[in-house]
Amino acid sequence: MMDTEWIYGRNAVQEVLRAQRRKILRLIIQVSAQEKSPIPEIRQLAKRANIPIETVARERLDAIAHGHQGVGLEVGEYPYVDIQEILRYARAKREAPFILILDVIQDPQNLGSLLRSAECVGVHGVILPYRQAVGVTPAVVNSAAGASEHLLIARTNLAQTIEQLKKQDIWVVGLEDTPEALPPEMIKLDGALALVVGGEGSGIRKLVRQSCDLLMRLPMRGKVNSYNAAVAGSIGLFLIAQKRDLFK
Repeated sequence: MMDTEWIYGRNAVQEVLRAQRRKILRLIIQVSAQEKSPIPEIRQLAKRANIPIETVARERLDAIAHGHQGVGLEVGEYPYVDIQEILRYARAKREAPFILILDVIQDPQNLGSLLRSAECVGVHGVILPYRQAVGVTPAVVNSAAGASEHLLIARTNLAQTIEQLKKQDIWVVGLEDTPEALPPEMIKLDGALALVVGGEGSGIRKLVRQSCDLLMRLPMRGKVNSYNAAVAGSIGLFLIAQKRDLFK
């Protein structure tokens, strides 16, 4: 029997329907939901895919999650991929691989924000660890506004995967605020590259850090001593995207 979960929030539900990467069982819409964007678009996407639509009382959606915005989508589990699929995608686009590696991100909001940033700047794939970190849960999909559904995401042993990437001439750069870390202007960021972002508070784990080719630190001028994981990772991704001319 297939395990299912409920995706909630209008943007998240719309993107799951648009992406069509999961098995989708049914759409439920609150009986009093206002028919303003994107509710009509959500209905139309479901109808085109022959997905059953049910009108339900608010209490039904409240039992699924807070912040449901009047919609819920019953779906199969997130379709993780392997590393080779990410690399094939980069080759198909005739681009040097651009990968985000997240080392033990535990807060769904942070992971969602990072996935949203990753999708916006055009990364080819995201790599998460098997253990000690949040995966692509409904809360993460909601926080990412559905961006997760358009990304290729793998779950692996990070240290082993980094070694595999390095053997394929992919430069692995860890994002750390340490004395030995180099500023962005001293690093070549426009080739095949994987950016490693550490977890909240703990940063990059020792074995993963040792596997990186080098470390990069972000410029800071304020009195607070560091960015949080989601902000730091998003800034790092943007700097790399700039160097790769992805915004032209």
